[in-house]
Amino acid sequence: MIRYDFSERVLLVTGGASGIGRAVAERFLASGGRAAILDLRADAAETAARELGGGTLAVTANVARSDEVDAAVARVESELGRVDALVCCAGVSGDSLRTVDVSDEEWERVFAINCHGVFYCNRAVIPGMQRQGFGRIVNIASIAGKEGNPMAAAYSSSKAAVIAMTKAFGKDLVDTGIRVSSIAPAVVDTPMLGDMTQEHVDYMVSKIPLGRLGRTEEVASLACFLASEETDFTTGACFDLSGGRAVY
Repeated sequence: MIRYDFSERVLLVTGGASGIGRAVAERFLASGGRAAILDLRADAAETAARELGGGTLAVTANVARSDEVDAAVARVESELGRVDALVCCAGVSGDSLRTVDVSDEEWERVFAINCHGVFYCNRAVIPGMQRQGFGRIVNIASIAGKEGNPMAAAYSSSKAAVIAMTKAFGKDLVDTGIRVSSIAPAVVDTPMLGDMTQEHVDYMVSKIPLGRLGRTEEVASLACFLASEETDFTTGACFDLSGGRAVY
């Protein structure tokens, strides 16, 4: 396993109690960094922080509420001193529905978490990163945001928004020392699969040339590379992690 020098760095990872977020925290800690686990579920965040060790901080917030996000970032900065890297993993798959059956409430729920939540978290960490002249932001998008998945109009659209906002943020921040990237995984073996129908999961796997689910540690590997100082000449880009489904 490649280890980066995160010895002076602090990670804030949303949705960090499980799945991709927890794998990112584990990889970051293994390279000597410190981490704050932000999750909607206080008990899950505290359990993950305790199990990860290394002085990991548990923070509770609903990413769909900007006031809660701002308070969470302020707490991390107060208790850990800074935020050097933000990895936005919190998200929902949404219900597997044909477009005509997507209610206003379902559309708004998915966008509130997957799109607005990423914006609120990015916006909240930028001032501190600007003050220190360094920052890395990694937003977890999806292959669905590139190609669109049937029965997933809200999810696909929200992840396309994540890719677009990452491009805009990266260009906005070029003179600040902050670099912003997104990752577009194909379907990954996480607890989120439990929210999807088997038909939906089977469709997504059938589109992957490598013929399998992605693994959380594979996403974490790329996320930690993008969170490192090795990526100073990269910003605004969307990195593919789809087992060959998308090659652009």
